[in-house]
Amino acid sequence: MEMQYKKEFFDREYTIPEAYARVWKYAGRYKFRIFVGIICGMLTAGTLVPLFQVIQPTLEKVSRNERIEALKAELSAEDPQSASSDQTSPAAPSTVSRSALSRQLAEKSKLPAWYPKVERLARRCGIRLQDESGAMGGALLLIAVIVIPLVAGTRLLLMFLNQYCLAWAATRAVTDLRIDIMRKIHEQSLQFHGRIDVGQLLWRATGDPATVQALIQGMLAELARAPFEILVSVGFIVWFAIVNDMLPTLGIIVIGLPAFMIPVVSIGKRIRKWSRRSLEKGSVVGSSIHEVLTCIRVVKAYGTEEYENRRFEGVSRRLLGTLMRAIRCGLIVGPTVETIGILLICGFLVWCFAAHVTLANVLPMVAPLLLIYKPIKQMSNLQVQIETAQASLQRIWSLMDIDMRLPENPAAKPKTDFTDRIVFEDVSFRYDTADHDAVSHASFEIPRGRMVAVVGGTGSGKTTLSGLLSRFYDPQSGRVTLDGIDLRDLRIGDLRRLIGSVQQETLLFNDTIEENIRYGSPEATHEQVVAAARLANAHDFILEHPEGYARIVGEKGFALSGGERQRIAIARAILRNPPILILDEATSALDTVTERLVQGALDNLMQNRTVFAIAHRLSTIRSAGLILVMDHGRIVERGTHDELYAANGTYRRLCDMQRTD
Repeated sequence: MEMQYKKEFFDREYTIPEAYARVWKYAGRYKFRIFVGIICGMLTAGTLVPLFQVIQPTLEKVSRNERIEALKAELSAEDPQSASSDQTSPAAPSTVSRSALSRQLAEKSKLPAWYPKVERLARRCGIRLQDESGAMGGALLLIAVIVIPLVAGTRLLLMFLNQYCLAWAATRAVTDLRIDIMRKIHEQSLQFHGRIDVGQLLWRATGDPATVQALIQGMLAELARAPFEILVSVGFIVWFAIVNDMLPTLGIIVIGLPAFMIPVVSIGKRIRKWSRRSLEKGSVVGSSIHEVLTCIRVVKAYGTEEYENRRFEGVSRRLLGTLMRAIRCGLIVGPTVETIGILLICGFLVWCFAAHVTLANVLPMVAPLLLIYKPIKQMSNLQVQIETAQASLQRIWSLMDIDMRLPENPAAKPKTDFTDRIVFEDVSFRYDTADHDAVSHASFEIPRGRMVAVVGGTGSGKTTLSGLLSRFYDPQSGRVTLDGIDLRDLRIGDLRRLIGSVQQETLLFNDTIEENIRYGSPEATHEQVVAAARLANAHDFILEHPEGYARIVGEKGFALSGGERQRIAIARAILRNPPILILDEATSALDTVTERLVQGALDNLMQNRTVFAIAHRLSTIRSAGLILVMDHGRIVERGTHDELYAANGTYRRLCDMQRTD
């Protein structure tokens, strides 16, 4: 049996702006940290400016000796008297010439605007940054050895703060999102939970937010730094081209830069397609694991371990194929952008060669282009991440936008006790996916302190009646009242506190016995827990184990027997002490000895309570004040045991069948 992804009934499509605008609702709660991270990212980009500014002066020093000779010749032609003085008086005129030469070299070397200020400050401190010929001095080398590591350390610190602050905010934002997802799931009615695949719902609550967390953390960090690095690099290129009259060169760069984004746009749709499919396949894998672990007893009983292994392998292999397609689409973007970047730079250098642009004027523009490659590649990968996570966001927001909660009246009345009776008044109910009523025109009442039992075949509507009493569902017609008040006009929390239940299939949490008994009554003391366990005939078997009340019961109570689980559930109901009790035949699946223990516990539980009992063993309801016989959602007979048996109808046939069995 092959497992396929089942698109849920509430799934819908969201555009990228719609999907990501709602993410800010969570990230915006931590805007101060985000602001600090963005500022640090911007400052990190700003540290590139001094590096760009010293490239050209450094290159010009390579050819300084040749330019010195050319400039000397130029000065001699402009000032013959200085040249002749230089021949007759070597000392002073030579100093003047060198001084004038140094000044003109400084003017022609295009040093950064901040350099003269630094040089004047250094002179006041007795430090010479250049010798008379304009060459670098030892003091400048010392400063470079100190300053460059300092700048590098500052850049690393800013990068750390950028990533840490944004990761801090993103992690908390996604935690808030996951909490809201679970709150949304808890709010939904049983109509919703009856239609959803639990394994895939689990993936939406855990796997999808994890994908979004990785996206937000990486996206915000890169958005805070990469765009500003691109802006600084492009800004320097524009400034340099204007200052050096290189506007044609600038035009070539401006035309070529958009080519970086061509592969990102063209591949984006394919990335989104395969990312969505990989998430869907991933949810199928999660659903398969959940299903096998939930039904592990059946798997072991039928010896189908190898079959389940093969089935899971098939699901995993299909997921692998989808993941590899998504990975290929994502990974091809980076090399494509890199190849385009290299070709553009090569074309730019060829153009500079043809236009006779000097090396000192070319490299200061090429350096920012080389440095801009990394942030542009990051931005292209960011596009991949955005497309990938959009599928997760669509699944999350589809779940967050579904509303199948039971409506609660804003003017609901508080109710802390039960004093009179419960009444079903011509109640009909149909499940969303059904084509006929589960309960049809049911009318009866349960006086306080009395027991009403419901019997009937499978699918007759017995459990649905108990769900309507607990207000797990609302009837489509008619109403259920408690002390004359429609259940829809009561606070749901108040109603649930008045009702306790013991189900045929006892569900326990993977926690200690004590915490399972205390569940629903968190304020109860250990002594109260023990007293409830005694009344439920559970205290003795609990103490037989060395860990006693601290024993872990395992997943769904796996470590306990059926009778032990039932008595733990009864102890839980006794501790809660509700005035109304719903029993979904708690003894039907037990052996005779265990049944007597559980029935004794139930007798203790039912004392002085109003009881609604769903009966499978008719011998347990002989004392009920009213017995309802249901068939296909309708109450076909009602009365006491003796009255119904004497009527020789459906109830008598059920009794005779059980007696024969």
